[in-house]
Amino acid sequence: MKARLLLIPISPLALVAPCYAVTYLTVEQAQTLMFEGSLLTRDFRTLTPAQMQVIENDSGVKLVNAQLNAWRDSAGGWFLLDQVIGKHEFINYAVALDARGAVRQLEILDYHESYGGEVHLPAWRRQFVGKHHGSPLQLNGDIKNISGATLSCGHLTDGVRRLLATYALVLASPEH
Repeated sequence: MKARLLLIPISPLALVAPCYAVTYLTVEQAQTLMFEGSLLTRDFRTLTPAQMQVIENDSGVKLVNAQLNAWRDSAGGWFLLDQVIGKHEFINYAVALDARGAVRQLEILDYHESYGGEVHLPAWRRQFVGKHHGSPLQLNGDIKNISGATLSCGHLTDGVRRLLATYALVLASPEH
């Protein structure tokens, strides 16, 4: 009896990868959580090339988007919506600043990577509370790394440092 070789196309199967997309909060849920009972006023801005250059020079972080998604709190604080790349996918996050520009809270809204989701854990995010423009904000310095989440930790740390520079140089500075 002759053996027959059954050919099964495996290339479509090889392209299927597990999907790890988690939405923790919507923008509206994050705003309510971070500014409960406060009125937030939308204050979106398009940064000029000069502003982008000043922010990049100050923070050491390249800006890839000129759009600043910001809401002002009635008490002078800010809700800033941003995204950074994890390893391959974007991490959407929000930062709440108090009226002096210090971080009140950091929330992860969406996380799409297969590893590194531990950046969502409260203990890691609490490291940013109280940080302000001029704080070192260095991974493995004042911000602890999470093994297996190094890129997510580093990029979020850079993103917060960039947002703090944006606050100080654009939002809090009337001459910009």
